[in-house]
Amino acid sequence: MLQQRIFHSLIKQVRSASAARGAPKALTPGVLFPRVQRRSKSIGLPDAREQTLVAVKPDGVQRRLVGQIIQRFEQRGFKLVGLKMLQVSEELLSEHYCQLRTKPFYPGLLRYMTSGPVVVMVWEGHNVVQMSRTMVGHTNPTEAQSGTIRGDFSIHISRNVVHASDSLEGAQREIQLWFQAKDLLDWDCCDRASTSEI
Repeated sequence: MLQQRIFHSLIKQVRSASAARGAPKALTPGVLFPRVQRRSKSIGLPDAREQTLVAVKPDGVQRRLVGQIIQRFEQRGFKLVGLKMLQVSEELLSEHYCQLRTKPFYPGLLRYMTSGPVVVMVWEGHNVVQMSRTMVGHTNPTEAQSGTIRGDFSIHISRNVVHASDSLEGAQREIQLWFQAKDLLDWDCCDRASTSEI
């Protein structure tokens, strides 16, 4: 009862102050709390639609880490626009790892990457390529910081759980390699105003 009287008293004060200034008597957003005003227009971040490819490698799938890895990207505020699980062919891997074909460890890498299923994803968001690399951590788990995916889960450089594109150009190439355009969804996330607009 007392709260109701105080509230009505505040409204009368605001209305009388508005009337003294010649303003309309109807309350508008921000009158009682001037700092909380609605914006008529929000400005999107310049690269909010940047995309990157992230793949959970066979050891990550075998160790049931897929959910925890997805959770980290969701908690960061990135939007999942593509997801699939597959047994990767050597042909696809030879294109993906084309720069490594001459390396002595390449045959072992092929054996490892075809040893079990892989989960590949496309994530979208502001600065997602660089942030994903930071979240994934150093290739060698002994040098990966605690709190990164590899720092927390990797046991050896040859079993480092996850792959993330290393550049915008690399991300575009890898996404086209692993996904067709029809496999990627363009959808509105309910928290878009919090994660991709300022």
